[in-house]
Amino acid sequence: MSKAFVKESDGDEEETEVSSIIPAGTKNYITPVGAERLKAELKALLYEERPKVVQTVSWAASNGDRSENGDYIYGKRRLREIDRRIRFLTKRIQSFEIVDPSKQKSERILFGAKGTIEDADGKKKIFQIVGIDESDPAHGKVSWISPIAKAVLNKEVGDVVNLRTPRSEEELEIVGVKYE
Repeated sequence: MSKAFVKESDGDEEETEVSSIIPAGTKNYITPVGAERLKAELKALLYEERPKVVQTVSWAASNGDRSENGDYIYGKRRLREIDRRIRFLTKRIQSFEIVDPSKQKSERILFGAKGTIEDADGKKKIFQIVGIDESDPAHGKVSWISPIAKAVLNKEVGDVVNLRTPRSEEELEIVGVKYE
């Protein structure tokens, strides 16, 4: 069947969903480290990975029949994935606002802060409030739109906050805040 009659999804639905994560009317805040990571990823895609895939696809296309040519088919698919990621990163980089935590001087928990909270059992957890594109809960980096961040933003050491999640509700005391 001719490709003209086949609707292939380019995955734009996923790109739209991810970009709509940022609440309407707010900025895409990010730390300098996160901004550099995104810029480095974009640079690697543009100047390293994409040229290699283009070269592979070009070589595969020169081999003749493309309908059963795995290198060509998978290369084109990978090229679409790379181009989609490049578009996404370009939009994110154009829209982010860098906030340097080391320049924040506050006793309150603000964007970029490393906070320490303690639950009722005395168990302490350390977290850092970061941008949406750099969150990594397994390593204590939580997005500024996450429930924990929303609960502690603008609070001070000694404040007690209620954290409600779909599975539980707990009281947490803020026992430390620092900016690095």
